[in-house]
Amino acid sequence: MENQILPSIQLTEEHLAVKEAARDFAQNELLPGVIDRDIASKFSKDLVKKMAEMGFMGMMVPTEYGGSGMDTLSYVLAMEEISKVDASAGVIMSVNNSLVCYGLLRYGTEEQKQKYLIPLASGQKLGAFCLSEPEAGSDATSQHTLAEDKGDYYLLNGTKNWITNGNSSDICLVIAQTHPELKHKGINCLIVEKGTEGFEIGKKEDKMGIRASDTHSLMFNDAKVAKNQRIGEDGFGFKFAMKTLNGGRIGIAAQALGIAAGAYELAVKYSKERKTFGRPISDHQAIQFKLAEMHTKIQAARLLVYKAACDKDQGLDYVESAAMAKLYASEVAMWVTTEAVQIHGGYGYVREFHVERMMRDAKITQIYEGTSEIQKLVIAREILK
Repeated sequence: MENQILPSIQLTEEHLAVKEAARDFAQNELLPGVIDRDIASKFSKDLVKKMAEMGFMGMMVPTEYGGSGMDTLSYVLAMEEISKVDASAGVIMSVNNSLVCYGLLRYGTEEQKQKYLIPLASGQKLGAFCLSEPEAGSDATSQHTLAEDKGDYYLLNGTKNWITNGNSSDICLVIAQTHPELKHKGINCLIVEKGTEGFEIGKKEDKMGIRASDTHSLMFNDAKVAKNQRIGEDGFGFKFAMKTLNGGRIGIAAQALGIAAGAYELAVKYSKERKTFGRPISDHQAIQFKLAEMHTKIQAARLLVYKAACDKDQGLDYVESAAMAKLYASEVAMWVTTEAVQIHGGYGYVREFHVERMMRDAKITQIYEGTSEIQKLVIAREILK
């Protein structure tokens, strides 16, 4: 919005400490084995446990509910540093923070917070957000998963796909249609625990990128879910999903920013070490121009991401700023990683130099939690309303 000018973003000592802690964790814990995890498509429970011990799994949740009690900007700083090294760890962290914990904190009952939010925010359990279906991606109103009202419980039937943490999660927030005649106003969000009878884990997706995060289809076949597992009033589910995704976009924007910044840092380092014609390639203007443009785009993306985080922290409307941050940061991530591969030349095309993985990881940031095209629609609606 025009009246929401860019604030002066001042990082406090606490912010800088969070950033440094996340960077140290990424370098010391995530970097060793990151290539092997990518090749094997391996979800590391041990690393997620360590992330929880660092307080990274419930960063914006108050301490009384098991979280770290930090602001959105702290979360963004940590996400950026972690995603510089391992975007798979970044998305695991993002889903648990931005979608699951935030949704329960903002809209859950006190009973739901005590039972689910505390173990999720403290890292004792892991969450998943289940919105997408085989025929409901960008058109999230077309929910075919049915939560039939049976009085004191719902009978859940349907399939969800592309679910991050699908197999590893303990608690799922499932968006389902209860009153088809009401269309999007008849949708509910249900808390479904792993192990519920009729709840099955489907196939694991063999993905191009973020391979160390597990992505599965989930199937519900007459799964009974108690009425007190519903979040919000009857019919609140679609609004819950949209409001939660607004914050989720800030997390994915921070992930994209981290991927871009990580690839850029590797490109700068390589350009100083690699020599051609007796000189480091960083002496060549062609490389200098690439680095200058990469740096400029990353700084612009960083300002948009931090602006969205500050808007959220200040209680401002952040729908537009989150969409702009996600749109631009994801486009920058794809462009910067491609240029990083180019700067590395043939070495950029092999695994051991990391940038080819970053290029593969970057692509999904233009797709999940709202494609780039959906972000443009969101931004246009905010401009024109």
